[in-house]
Amino acid sequence: MLLVARCLIAGLFLWSGIGHATGYEQTAIVLSQSGWTSYLVPLAVAVEVGGALLLIVGFKARLICLALAGFCVGTALLFHANFGDKTQMFHFLKNAAIAGGLLALYVAGPGRLSFDGIDEPG
Repeated sequence: MLLVARCLIAGLFLWSGIGHATGYEQTAIVLSQSGWTSYLVPLAVAVEVGGALLLIVGFKARLICLALAGFCVGTALLFHANFGDKTQMFHFLKNAAIAGGLLALYVAGPGRLSFDGIDEPG
């Protein structure tokens, strides 16, 4: 089940990172409109895609869970904190829920079917 949980959570980041990479110009515009430099797009893509792949295989999974949870909280606060807009409020709560799932996975650990869990007993 932990492998399934890792893959389901990672799938969201993988999809998003690929979308940001293929829609680089649009992502850069959104960042610029929010007061951030478009040079952060490659960093966001690296965090999302790299984090997703590492989470799927379960390599340094607990560290990755913390990093991605921080990424979710950060993006929620920076880009989705307009609570008067129901769509932004939904995205804020979605990011908070994903961070919660990542923190639960941090506590549970990646499981035996992972690089981190190869030496786990049982």
